[in-house]
Amino acid sequence: MTKNKYLSLSIILIITFIAPLMGSYATSQFKEPWYSEIILPSFNPPSWVFAPVWSTLYLMMSIAIWKIWINTFNSKVLKLYFVHLFFNSTWTIIFFGFHQIGFALINLIVILIFIIILMKEYYIKDKICFYLMVPYLTWSSYALILNFSIYLLN
Repeated sequence: MTKNKYLSLSIILIITFIAPLMGSYATSQFKEPWYSEIILPSFNPPSWVFAPVWSTLYLMMSIAIWKIWINTFNSKVLKLYFVHLFFNSTWTIIFFGFHQIGFALINLIVILIFIIILMKEYYIKDKICFYLMVPYLTWSSYALILNFSIYLLN
């Protein structure tokens, strides 16, 4: 049983960290010169902040869903997590790949709705999992404000 627990953690981690690779590709190919030419708000963080923040958030998200999975085997919550991950990974493609700031904003609202739904499920099942998602909710809320500000400025 222990082997299966860690296998499921490995699978969740792999899927969670592979999902944003598409977005990373879009960013590397299509971010510039567009991003340098748009108006950014004064509170826009430097680019180097994003990789460590997202790596930490993806790890925390993975641990949260894994704990829920091994304790409840609730496939509904697992499916919600993976659908949410799809929207999470497409934001970067929409924003940096297609340069669609408004559509990215809508996508971010969808992501936040999924985060809140997941957190409600986690709160009922495992408070630690709920708290593991708080930084993700906070960062995504900040991203919403940032995305909205960029939308207004451009």
